[in-house]
Amino acid sequence: MIGRIRGELIELDGNLATIEAGGIGYEVLLPESIALQMPNVGEAATVIVRQVFREDGTSLYGFLERGERHLFDLLLEVQGCGPKVALALIGQLGQEGVVSGIVTQDARSLQRANGVGPRLAERIVLELREKVTQKRLLDKAAVAARGANGRPPDELVEALLSLGYRRGEAENAAAEVRGESDALDEQIKAALRKLQR
Repeated sequence: MIGRIRGELIELDGNLATIEAGGIGYEVLLPESIALQMPNVGEAATVIVRQVFREDGTSLYGFLERGERHLFDLLLEVQGCGPKVALALIGQLGQEGVVSGIVTQDARSLQRANGVGPRLAERIVLELREKVTQKRLLDKAAVAARGANGRPPDELVEALLSLGYRRGEAENAAAEVRGESDALDEQIKAALRKLQR
């Protein structure tokens, strides 16, 4: 199975990208929104891929994030939702738009994507709501555990945020006073002095 391709984008025709890696040109179908984010022809490109096997051949579908590929996989589990429709949903509504439509049971919003009628939209919501909601909660918990920027939560910044300062202000003040003391309460006092100037 091909899971990721990193190489040179040698052609982009609508939502069909050809990426050359190791001397082989891989044709990868992309959601519309992702095709618009691709680099210029001749530049390096990396896509996370799902290889789909069918009776009439094998196709590669490309995404920029693992979450998009996971959503694509979930959509393929729904009867009547093939790769083209799944690609249209992600490409036209965006990952967050599809997830939001499923979680809030807003089947009508899913119908904005090409190929999605009322019955299919209802089936997607019915079959995927629990899985998508559970995944969303796990993702939020993971972000909270490591901090939104991928690092452990910064106690000084969190303390300043709880006092009503905006994140940018809090982070700047925290960076300025960080070396002045090892004690959190002293750092908070010093940061507050900076912020009140």
